[in-house]
Amino acid sequence: MPRYYFNIYNDDITLDDEGAMLADDHAARAYTIKAVRELAAETCRLGHLIGFHRVEYVDSAQTVIGKVRFDEAVIITL
Repeated sequence: MPRYYFNIYNDDITLDDEGAMLADDHAARAYTIKAVRELAAETCRLGHLIGFHRVEYVDSAQTVIGKVRFDEAVIITL
């Protein structure tokens, strides 16, 4: 199983040095969406949400496989 890393780009940049072993790119995207939702929920608890904040998931060579923005991970209805 390949290892993926999940780098957070919000008010700071946090590079993942541990990663997670996942089956494939699709599993990495699902993992990223779940993580983004948790991060977005935490920022909402603090009173704000910045939609362009994101998590990028990369492979072991640090090649960006994909990214998920906070505003892409949830459905916002008014």
